[in-house]
Amino acid sequence: MSGKEKGKAHAEQAKGKAKEAMGRMVGNERMTAEGRADQAKGNARHAKEDVKDTFRH
Repeated sequence: MSGKEKGKAHAEQAKGKAKEAMGRMVGNERMTAEGRADQAKGNARHAKEDVKDTFRH
């Protein structure tokens, strides 16, 4: 996996976890849902790069 894309995936996942935690802390369901969505984007990006790596080797 390219280091740049891997970094983006991890950053999105971390951003999502932080946003979800903040949403739970303040009781904001929308922010919590956005955090989960950001995590899902990061997971999808990570999976896409794993598939690319599989076909490169």
